[in-house]
Amino acid sequence: MTTEQSPAPPPGSAGESSQLIEFERADVISPMIYPARPRLVVSGRKPWANMTVSLVPCVYVSPPDYWAIQVVGTMPQIGQPAIVPYVVELDLDDTIGNIGIEVVGADKTERIEVQTR
Repeated sequence: MTTEQSPAPPPGSAGESSQLIEFERADVISPMIYPARPRLVVSGRKPWANMTVSLVPCVYVSPPDYWAIQVVGTMPQIGQPAIVPYVVELDLDDTIGNIGIEVVGADKTERIEVQTR
């Protein structure tokens, strides 16, 4: 009798769940360097102390007017309830639409025009 093993799941993925979460503020900053490299900074409060917050750009075939970037919270299987502030950042190298970006959270979206020159 032989047994076959299935591949192990990637590290950190077992039992995790992800969803859009709320954000309070979204800003595009440009460090004083040339060429300009805009960076998105999003802040808010997460409902779980051990939740990981990330900015996830949507995928497009061609650039839209506003490139959607989702604010995503990822939870492990067991949560630690506590309201904790968060700040996350994303370089906007190849994720700027023809006019700018659109930050998408659980309760709202915010469009920001971005100058690339």
